[in-house]
Amino acid sequence: MSPWFNRRVQGVSLVEMMIALAIGAFLMLGLARVFSASRTAYQLSEGVSRVQENGRFAIDFIQRDLRMVGHMGCVNDQSHLQNAGALANGIPAGGTTNSGVNFPLGIQAYEAVKTSEFTMNLGTAAATWDPALPSTVAELDPEPGSDILQLRFLASEGAPVDSITVAGTTSTIRVARWNALTRDGVVAPTMFGLADCSFVDLFLPTATDPVARTVTVGSVLDRYTPQPAGQTMLYRLESVVYFVGVGASGERALMRARSLTDGTYDDAEELVEGIESLQVQLGLDSNTAGMTTAPPSGYVGSFIRPSAMANTEVAWRSVGAVRLGVMASSPDRAASEQSEVARSVLGVAFTPADTSDGRYRWGYESTIAMRNRLYGN
Repeated sequence: MSPWFNRRVQGVSLVEMMIALAIGAFLMLGLARVFSASRTAYQLSEGVSRVQENGRFAIDFIQRDLRMVGHMGCVNDQSHLQNAGALANGIPAGGTTNSGVNFPLGIQAYEAVKTSEFTMNLGTAAATWDPALPSTVAELDPEPGSDILQLRFLASEGAPVDSITVAGTTSTIRVARWNALTRDGVVAPTMFGLADCSFVDLFLPTATDPVARTVTVGSVLDRYTPQPAGQTMLYRLESVVYFVGVGASGERALMRARSLTDGTYDDAEELVEGIESLQVQLGLDSNTAGMTTAPPSGYVGSFIRPSAMANTEVAWRSVGAVRLGVMASSPDRAASEQSEVARSVLGVAFTPADTSDGRYRWGYESTIAMRNRLYGN
């Protein structure tokens, strides 16, 4: 017989198997811990990235429009309003105080009443603002604990006027480039401003013809001369409100709505998710006389909260800069330790509505100069 059959059968003993299982379990535990740490680091990194991105986009969206406040052609609103009759507002307010068509006010802000002077609990914040919200803004259902901004101005790009024809009590304006009036997704503009370096008229058209590039208005506009070429321009009149509302995900988000001709607002559009609060401070011109006895200096003298503003046209006209802050949170759980830390924006410490959601939060601030109102423009 072959000697192979005489060999003793050998294998792994129970002790050896138990040692192997212990080593394998130890290695698997190490791998699990490495995976868990990597996952936590990824969640935190993703949360930080999303918060930084959302905060940057939110401030960028708002500051673009803030920098346009005061734009009324080649002369700003402060200068026009210093000359009696230079700014003619032909847009009725619709009987709604502080509505979307409350021209010529370029900016208004409403401060969310805080839990205490320097703290805000987003879970228990009351739905109250100072000054009180106009009904047109309240209908947008802004979330408590966040300030609100209303901005009004002529769009950055205008259409050069070819001719102005007056027939009876009607004026027809023909422009060179109609597409200049339909930028930024506004297909059919409904409010306009006609301006040169001496006058500006704000009005609602009685008819518009994009093909013929004409706008008709039921008033006499005979104080404008399109010569020299390009001096008289037709602009789309913008009126927007920024606030924090409920986004598509069911969480807080930065929202924007455009005013309709009757002073109400259209359906709000979601701009940036994860914005839990918007905070505002207003920089006032150093001319403390309120520009009633002297022109603006063009220099910001102090910053105050919206609740400290005198709710008058002269006071709002003196705003030359805005300190803007946003509290941003990650869309998903990022790091549980972050929920216990009170983040602050413009000196206000925020407590989230859910302190156990594990989301990453951070505050971002920026100071935006209204370039149309600074340095004597």
